[in-house]
Amino acid sequence: MSFLQLDKDVYYEDIYTAIDNNDRTTFRELYLKLHDRDQHELFDSLYPEKKQKIAEFLTPQEFSEVFEWMDVEAQELVVQSLSNEYVAEMFNHIANDNLVEYLTQSDSDQEALLAMMDSEESRRVRELLSYAEDTAGSIMTKEYIAINHEQTINEVMVQLREVGHDAETIYYLYVVNDENHLVGVLSLRDLLLAEKSDIVKDIMSTHVVSARIDQDQEEVAKIIQDYDLLAIPVLSHDSRMQGIVTVDDIIDVIEEEAVEDFIEFAAIKPDDSDDKEVTALRAAKQRTPWILILLILGLLTSGVIGYFEHTLESVVVLAAFIPMIMGTAGNIGTQALAVTVKNISDNNVSSQPILQTVREELVSGSIIGIILALILAIVSLILYQNLALMVIVSLSMVLVSIMSAVVGTTIPILFDKFNIDPAVASGPFITTINDIFGLVVYFMIATSLLHYL
Repeated sequence: MSFLQLDKDVYYEDIYTAIDNNDRTTFRELYLKLHDRDQHELFDSLYPEKKQKIAEFLTPQEFSEVFEWMDVEAQELVVQSLSNEYVAEMFNHIANDNLVEYLTQSDSDQEALLAMMDSEESRRVRELLSYAEDTAGSIMTKEYIAINHEQTINEVMVQLREVGHDAETIYYLYVVNDENHLVGVLSLRDLLLAEKSDIVKDIMSTHVVSARIDQDQEEVAKIIQDYDLLAIPVLSHDSRMQGIVTVDDIIDVIEEEAVEDFIEFAAIKPDDSDDKEVTALRAAKQRTPWILILLILGLLTSGVIGYFEHTLESVVVLAAFIPMIMGTAGNIGTQALAVTVKNISDNNVSSQPILQTVREELVSGSIIGIILALILAIVSLILYQNLALMVIVSLSMVLVSIMSAVVGTTIPILFDKFNIDPAVASGPFITTINDIFGLVVYFMIATSLLHYL
């Protein structure tokens, strides 16, 4: 690995030298041999004036591939530093879905940029911008290859050579009829193995997995994952071909949804604004609603302790076990929550796996509770030599563990039934709820056995 890295560093150094010497020919010979990702890495490492020179050395089409690898902030700087003519030509060669992503996330003037582009490319981008956010239509690309079901394989091969370089992928060719209805799909493998005289409709597959234009992007991601696809066709409600969603876009969707779920799991309200940087004030605004809810629930916890004040005053040693009861309740509930949210995400069609999860978490909570109860029984006997205290603490631990597992499992399931994102049942929320229930169970058992202490 170090040898490969050394070669890469030496190669980059040769490119830097070509830039310093203003040697366009040598630069292009070396730079264009790099992978797109490495081209971006080298570009990103340069000073601004050197970046400007690279843009001068490359055609707009060549630079468009580097542009697609940049983050939004870097893309904005490039657009501001280059001429309008260069930017317009570059945008004409960027994949429609990637250009839509830039236009929706940046502060650039959409209309001004679209007006500079080729009319046909601009029309395609405007169409994608018109679809609702987080739907198949908003993440699809129009750059796919459609063939007619009456074409011969030889005609398809000729068409593929003419337009294949402009398509997002050529591994799937989408077969349509004269009304642009999707009637089948032809894989590159089947195309290469077919005879030139074969008719497309005779060898195409008619069992096509597709997505609706307004289908949620998470559902589309699940379909691609389940069927192990590289791309999926997107259809209008009358089954006309509209575009395709490729697996690289789905990876971005999965990452985006995972980050969103993690934020909600931590009880932070997602920010719907377009600002790319979160200020201290905005961060406080995002977190305050849940913190206020947790504060109110925390007051209920204090109320529970106050309600059983007489019990606590009678046997002060009961207070020593409160942190353990509350901590165990919160931890078990959060673990159960994480398992259930994952199960819901993986099995959102059938209810059987969900019921199985409830049973498994119930049994798991019981086993954990029994183990913890035995440990606490030994500890309480050694420290306090009180048999009644041992029974109170041990029994409370078993019941609290079972209850916490059930609460952590059922709350996200109920949220899902009411079409609320289960991830909203955040860790802090579950923890606080279980704290309240755990204290109630603990003090009720302690109160009922108070005369034995």
